[in-house]
Amino acid sequence: MNVAWRLALRDLRRGGRGLLLLALCLFLGTAALAGIGSLSASILAALDANGREIAGGDVELTVSQRRATVAELAAFGAAGRVSEVVSTRAMAESGRAAGPVLVDLRGVDAAWPLVGRFRLAAGAISARPHGREIAIAPALADRLGVKVGDTLRIGMAPLRVIGIIATEPDRLGAGFALGPPVLVDLVGLDATAIVQPGSLYESHYRIALARPDTAQAVGDALVKRFPGAGWSAKTSDRAAGGLRRGIAQLGQFLLLVGLAALAIAGIGVGSGVAAYLGAKTRIIATLKVLGARSSTIATIFLAQLGVVAAAAIAVGLAIGALVPWIVTAAVGAALPVPPRLALYPLPLATAALLSMLVATVFALPALARARHVPAATLLRDALVVRTLPSLRTLAAMAVLLAALVALAVLTASDRMLALGFVAAVVGLIVLLWALGVAIRGGAARLPRPRRPLLRLALANLHRPGAQTDRLVVALGLGFSLFVAMAVIDTSLSAELRDAAPTKAPRFFAIDLQPDDAARFRTAVTAAAPGAKIESVPSLRGSIVALRGRRVADMKTLPDAAWVLRGDRTLTWSATLPPRNAVVAGRWWPDDYRGPPLVSLEDKAAEALHLRIGDTITVSVLGVDVPARIAALRKIDWGGLGLNFAIVFSPGYIEEAPHGLLASVYSPPSRDGAVARQVARALPSVTLIRVGDVIGQIGAVLGQVALAIRAAALVTVAAGIAVLVGAVAASGRARRYDAVILKLLGGSGRQVLAAQALEYAMLSLVLVAVALAIGVAAGWFVVVRIFAIGWVPDWRVVAITLAASVVVTLGTGLLGSLPALRARPGEALRAL
Repeated sequence: MNVAWRLALRDLRRGGRGLLLLALCLFLGTAALAGIGSLSASILAALDANGREIAGGDVELTVSQRRATVAELAAFGAAGRVSEVVSTRAMAESGRAAGPVLVDLRGVDAAWPLVGRFRLAAGAISARPHGREIAIAPALADRLGVKVGDTLRIGMAPLRVIGIIATEPDRLGAGFALGPPVLVDLVGLDATAIVQPGSLYESHYRIALARPDTAQAVGDALVKRFPGAGWSAKTSDRAAGGLRRGIAQLGQFLLLVGLAALAIAGIGVGSGVAAYLGAKTRIIATLKVLGARSSTIATIFLAQLGVVAAAAIAVGLAIGALVPWIVTAAVGAALPVPPRLALYPLPLATAALLSMLVATVFALPALARARHVPAATLLRDALVVRTLPSLRTLAAMAVLLAALVALAVLTASDRMLALGFVAAVVGLIVLLWALGVAIRGGAARLPRPRRPLLRLALANLHRPGAQTDRLVVALGLGFSLFVAMAVIDTSLSAELRDAAPTKAPRFFAIDLQPDDAARFRTAVTAAAPGAKIESVPSLRGSIVALRGRRVADMKTLPDAAWVLRGDRTLTWSATLPPRNAVVAGRWWPDDYRGPPLVSLEDKAAEALHLRIGDTITVSVLGVDVPARIAALRKIDWGGLGLNFAIVFSPGYIEEAPHGLLASVYSPPSRDGAVARQVARALPSVTLIRVGDVIGQIGAVLGQVALAIRAAALVTVAAGIAVLVGAVAASGRARRYDAVILKLLGGSGRQVLAAQALEYAMLSLVLVAVALAIGVAAGWFVVVRIFAIGWVPDWRVVAITLAASVVVTLGTGLLGSLPALRARPGEALRAL
């Protein structure tokens, strides 16, 4: 071992540059995995560290469309210190030309915030609002052109602005907001008259416990103490649950992209090692002549590969560990929560182990071949005929591959998705390898063309030492991933650009009382004659039982069961709503007045494994309403009209206090007039501009697209490195070809032309394969994971493929230039 180690280091110092490709591929793959894992871990750690502040306490109990009773408040107070927050949406108007603006209105009591500190910017009149006073977000002040001391009208009350919000500790826990935040105390909230029977609002009661570790038990006990009252409990360790799920899902997807880049880099590792060991053939033969055993030779080169791989992985880990700092410095203000800057050993260790396993798996075949280089090679520098790995080598590769798959799956948040992805990548590599073997065999059996250059190009695909199968795997993986990235990116861009379809309404109206429906219609048509208005009854409710089993008793909820998370807006209808189609069961008759029936969206029912005839129980204003599923519907969500996942039959549900939801279809030029007219006629009605919704969605999708593009850059770099490795691995064979052709009178231009034809033929075959594989993978991500429209830009896909082919040709030809500079005399002396 000492001799092998000394020889390895000595040879590495003198000729280690041949392993630069190995180092580059491992660096790219490791940095991608470590960076993605570290960034996700840092954001989730920040959420965990600030969980109590984000949640506003240790336990939060929420109920819709009502406030707590005296008995409920007494129970909450017995558990710990309590703070009440009532959240709703409203329209704020300054009386200026800007018109009314949608705001996220929150009424807070004197105890708020229990955790953290509320702070106003310099220049505030007082520390917090009291009575008919409000604190507003900087965005609202800029949009309405108001300053401290000015007055805004919200609902029925004029409210004085006493300050601009600088720090709102529980803002992140408030969830998705369509408008800028406005804070008022509960007295001021009552003065606005926004909260009425049937209005859409939520009451939140935060409790600070003497023992925070009992939060889950306290929350569960309070919910069980008031069964059927509609309460839901959330502890501080689950604060900002939607954001957590979004970060976890995006992180999972990017990790899969990183694994794909690492798989491509693995092909580059194999090519780089093969090229490096191919250049060491004479050294290996010399060592054998001097009495070295095959095991000693394997130890020498394994030590070299280990040193270089460890250095490359270490640098990749260092860069990956710095990613949270880099992202914070570059785009920290755009992140939903500042990452907690620290070193996270688990993603770093996972990335290191995955990279080492990939390097070993792909380097083993070349190392096994190096052990069997004959000593006679020293006397004649002939090309070593490639043979299949031995059963022992294949068994070792299988064990390492199993460990690689197990590690990738067990460390993933969605193990089934990770398992399917890894299986798909392995299957794709096997498929491409088989295609490469088929191309080699087919090229050998084809008739020889008359044109010399074409005949040479065809011969290059199946000659001894040809890297056809390796090139097919490398280029096929790279091209497929490039196509998938182009499809995903263009679909996201189209969603950003065309998210508001022409058939979408201009406004949604909420908090509309049934008695005010006529006045609302009059106000809208006065501002926009001919406007179309759709209105439906609405109220809030939550599914509390499935087939008689309480949701609260379920240990885990399916990831796709979004309909079970919190309250949902629901309605009832005698007829099938517009933009809906029954796909299972039957709709009830127009005059039905029997026991409650319900219709669910088909995907929600599929996620919950519900069928026609099953029962669900919905809690509405504290009353449990059991209903039998009569129909499943497919909903066209793309039109952004009024759609509901849960629709009841008329009858019993109509007795609950409710409001109306309305959608307004009017010309875009009349937006300002409609908003002003409705605000004057019905100040308590809230208008949600569809453009605001699209803007919020667009901002989220824009961040997702940016993250995907950053990950795509790593895969592009890995693909190029792999191509360079594949060219380098066949360098010795191409050097002999070039020498022979030049001796026979061929020019350098003809040699390059033959090789260009070789790469062009391979690329054309792989373009079709990559198009099919990449489009299928992109469709799955866009439709099944991101759940957005499938609208790829085929022009961009075509440009991506064309650019890939051009880069392939350019890299292949540049890699062949050293072969043209080979000296015929030196090459002939070695034959």
